[in-house]
Amino acid sequence: MTPAHTPTRRRFLHLAAGAGALPFAARVGRADTWPSRPVHIVSGFPPGGPADILGRLIGQWLSERLGQAFIVENRPGAGSNTATELIARGAADGYTLLVMTSANTINATLYDKLNYNFIRDMAPVAGFIRVPQVLEVHPSVPVNSVPEFIAYAKANPGKLSMGSAGIGTVQHVGGELFNSLVGTKIVHVPYRGQAPALLDLMAGQIQVMFDSAPASLQVIKAGKVKALAVTTTTRFGGLPDLPVLADFVPGYESSAIYGLVAPKATPPEVVATLNREVNAALADPKLNVRLTGDLGGTVLALSPTEFAKLIVDETEKWGKVIKAAGIKAE
Repeated sequence: MTPAHTPTRRRFLHLAAGAGALPFAARVGRADTWPSRPVHIVSGFPPGGPADILGRLIGQWLSERLGQAFIVENRPGAGSNTATELIARGAADGYTLLVMTSANTINATLYDKLNYNFIRDMAPVAGFIRVPQVLEVHPSVPVNSVPEFIAYAKANPGKLSMGSAGIGTVQHVGGELFNSLVGTKIVHVPYRGQAPALLDLMAGQIQVMFDSAPASLQVIKAGKVKALAVTTTTRFGGLPDLPVLADFVPGYESSAIYGLVAPKATPPEVVATLNREVNAALADPKLNVRLTGDLGGTVLALSPTEFAKLIVDETEKWGKVIKAAGIKAE
């Protein structure tokens, strides 16, 4: 699939701005009739993962606030494309929503042919969280800092192997972004999931990972892998002494983002109501602890306009990385 043209991006941002700018009276008027029946939140990944957990946490909050059940459905398949196409082609009435993930921003370029265009066919609703990654290496790699790692990787081109949860995952493109910005040649090794890749990193079968910070936290603290830097532009609370990779590699940022989207023609007042309630959830102290502590994220309390811009920016960033590295879907 070719990336969306500039007019499509402008229309995406314009629609998001319209949802955020609605008068209060218009929102209240629609709230009287919506939701009048259960709302379905679809996740493109299996139960138990971050997208599923986030959908259930936010869904429970929305159920309590809006007086209707918000039911999470798991529709895994094709790197979340199955669920995304289902929502893109679904009724734009506010009763079918999608847990948006970084896969949506990556798949736009990773797949040559999709039956939908995420930016064109979706209405941004609200952000959930941003989850950092950690640049980590096997203890046998003779480095203890990012500058040392860069020097070692450059001195040993093609000799370091970088594991990921699969082709086109955030771990993969995050590593390729590093290669492109630094000029290293770290060889990508795709796995069928994060867990087996991390096991091989601990065993020394691979030497490098750009792994989810929460997933690696315990093995880092146990000394089974060496953490060198966090990949977001701010430090990670779980490892507060870990430096930011961008301090050594200007312009670097890689993280997993999650949020809520709806079919493009969903009534703007419904989008505004959902945005208001999701942002209230993110600000709730009890729920905030789950999001920032248990899931290791930073909340994305955004307007629909701001969330739309984030989606466009991430799609463009990963599109450039995928093209430059010649990454193709399996």
